[in-house]
Amino acid sequence: MTTATLTGQYVDPKAGKITLEAFYQDWAKRQIWEHSTKLTMDRAMKACTFKTVELGKIRRSHVESWVKSMTAVPLAPITIRARVNNIRTVIRAAIRDKYMAVDPVDGVPLPRIRRSEHAMTIPTPEEVGAVMGAMPKYLRAFVAVCAFAGLRSGEAAAIRFEDFDFLGRKLHVVRQAQRGEGKGLEIRAPKYGSERTVYVPDDLLTIVNEHVTQVGISSKHHYLFFVGQDPIGPNTVHAEWTAARESVGLPKLRVHDLRHFFASGLIAAGVDVVAVQRALGHAKASTTLNTYSHLWPSAEDRTRAAAAGIIQQVRANPADSLRTASPETA
Repeated sequence: MTTATLTGQYVDPKAGKITLEAFYQDWAKRQIWEHSTKLTMDRAMKACTFKTVELGKIRRSHVESWVKSMTAVPLAPITIRARVNNIRTVIRAAIRDKYMAVDPVDGVPLPRIRRSEHAMTIPTPEEVGAVMGAMPKYLRAFVAVCAFAGLRSGEAAAIRFEDFDFLGRKLHVVRQAQRGEGKGLEIRAPKYGSERTVYVPDDLLTIVNEHVTQVGISSKHHYLFFVGQDPIGPNTVHAEWTAARESVGLPKLRVHDLRHFFASGLIAAGVDVVAVQRALGHAKASTTLNTYSHLWPSAEDRTRAAAAGIIQQVRANPADSLRTASPETA
């Protein structure tokens, strides 16, 4: 006890009698979070199987059992990791406040996440065109801004007419739509670092114009671009997308794969990583690289391509070289 006190690791046994959930409820009130972060943390705590255990009695075995139960459902590895990391954030806060002495999550094995190149689905232009054509008319432009401007589904749902700069050929991404705490839809600022300007092609603006003339926009919903009887939320988009992709025989394609389609197109065209980062609204270039590094040509690929160019220049027209050579070199 003396050693623990001197090293700053002493925890009063009485402090550890508060449950994990009770500590979280008090601690969460003091955090400066985006609304989406609060919802994510709440979901993780609700799913935690040892939330009613006193902090001083939480053991590594509690965490291992929870991970095992999520694996058995099964939940996606990335979902399991996110939930465990969220709970670990709470536990670390409890450790800093001297409610706990050690981190029971430390060293707990988590399911492996597949490498990006194996987990990512990038649709072909033909597949994008097929699903876009199968969507209801009022959502075809929605698919277009996701596939040809790289918007997230929530960002596309929150577009207003004023966000388009037709003369400058730009689209300003300044908000996103999210499910509210009830059944309604909430319009909020985009994810941190995601507010951006996307430079869009004329063909996309043509699709946008067709949407305005054929579908129209309504002042009733603050000139949101995509509305039915109500603003378009994630549930509506998912239902219409599922029906459309199944009708054209693409059972595994997701709306988010349109974003991968856009990114892969930029990379194939030789756009540098910073430009791709800004177009996608990633907070850091490292996020872009971690997600799409397998799509960029490697140093070996560039070396081969450069060498091939040299060979093609030399072999382009050897007859002309001989004809124009000087007598001394002929």
